[in-house]
Amino acid sequence: MTISRMKQLLAKGEGFTVEYKTCDNKISASVYETVCSFSNRYGGHLILGTDDNGNVIGIDRTASKQMRKDFANTLHNPQKMSPSLYLSLEEIEIDGKLLLYAYVPPSAQVQSCNGKIFDRNVDGDQDITKFVDRVAQITLRKQATHTEREVFPYVTDNEIRFELVEKAKKMAVAHNSEHPWRNMTPKEILRSAGLIETDFRTGHTGYNLASILLFGHDDVIRSCAPGYMTDAIRRVDNLDRYDDRLMVGTNLIEAYEQLMDFISKHTLDRFFLVDNQRVSVRSWIARELVSNILVHREFSRGYMARIIIEKDRIFAENWNKPTRPGRLTLESFKPEPKNPLLAQFFIQIGRADILGSGVRNLYKYTHIYSGSEPQLIEDDIFTTIIPLKSESHGKIEEVREEVTAEVREEVRLTQEKLSTLLQYCTTPKSKKEMQAFCEVKSDEHFRAKVIKPMLKLGLIKMTIPDKPNSRSQKYIKL
Repeated sequence: MTISRMKQLLAKGEGFTVEYKTCDNKISASVYETVCSFSNRYGGHLILGTDDNGNVIGIDRTASKQMRKDFANTLHNPQKMSPSLYLSLEEIEIDGKLLLYAYVPPSAQVQSCNGKIFDRNVDGDQDITKFVDRVAQITLRKQATHTEREVFPYVTDNEIRFELVEKAKKMAVAHNSEHPWRNMTPKEILRSAGLIETDFRTGHTGYNLASILLFGHDDVIRSCAPGYMTDAIRRVDNLDRYDDRLMVGTNLIEAYEQLMDFISKHTLDRFFLVDNQRVSVRSWIARELVSNILVHREFSRGYMARIIIEKDRIFAENWNKPTRPGRLTLESFKPEPKNPLLAQFFIQIGRADILGSGVRNLYKYTHIYSGSEPQLIEDDIFTTIIPLKSESHGKIEEVREEVTAEVREEVRLTQEKLSTLLQYCTTPKSKKEMQAFCEVKSDEHFRAKVIKPMLKLGLIKMTIPDKPNSRSQKYIKL
């Protein structure tokens, strides 16, 4: 949120999508009711530290940290907010005074706060819990908008891969050691994430399409979403056909890993110093591209998504329900998830960032990688183009040679072995797996001369950073 945009919101006045709250040193209960009503309607901008007319009063700076913590914890708590929401407050300074701000996106499900359902109207937040017809209207509107929410009553526990739910739980806890899922059973996680719900049109309760896409067996996914398939192609040398191809039709958890591996295999890596840390820019670009094509697509049509790696660009396309047709820019872009349940789930397991940051990251890292801007074009087919600049490939190779030469002084591996090990660690690997991959016999040598230097140089990171000696510890490429 920029200062100029914040000033526009303060001048706009309260309404359907803007709410001001005083909250000088603690979060008031009405804040959570507003979050609930925004979620059930069109989404909205929540600003803390102003009076009802938008005059800036400011937040007590000494209370800001605790307020932000309380806000996040309350929204994470399924006893307070159901389904759980994963939002955070951002600090904005206006004329020397501190404000707290959050954009609340519309949810895919009916949201409740402390057991009550709130809707938004011109007068503010309204408790509609006892108005069954209005609750049903919200439900039907959300189901019509978001294909991911279609309930499949004949899908049973036998069609769901619960070991993948456990894997996602470990990923979420590795991403946030205090994650509320850490003490939940797989079924509780699915309910908390809105992946088991009731269809008020039929009265059926069961797994929705989002849960099936995330955790269903492949044959179940093909039955429930016949159009779900991603075609990954490398077309550089053989322009009439392709050099390599991967057809991906498995669950979104493993599909992400397969597509990341494909891009890693066929593009050059480049390391840059970003915020004083060595960062694989290619991995960031691939992460945003793959997350977008898997999560923000329309699954109701039989249109195969594609990722095509060419000599001078990566080209991706998927079926879409356009809300603002045309080219998206940082100035014109407004975050609006196509599949809020899937988007939130990917955020929790660390495969996506908070709403809106993905587009900013794509612009940021594409510019670092190739010196150009990406193209994002929204229409019935959503198209993303990442320029690679083929004329600079030689220079990219030189940069990679220099980096690996520097790294080899500390990491006792050959350049070829180090490069392949980093590709191997695109998905989390244990020390034992990495050691076997490198064919190194001595545990102590591998730990001292490979693992520790790679951590120090920012090439890999621990999946459980707060427990470095954990038996479940794994390492993943940055």
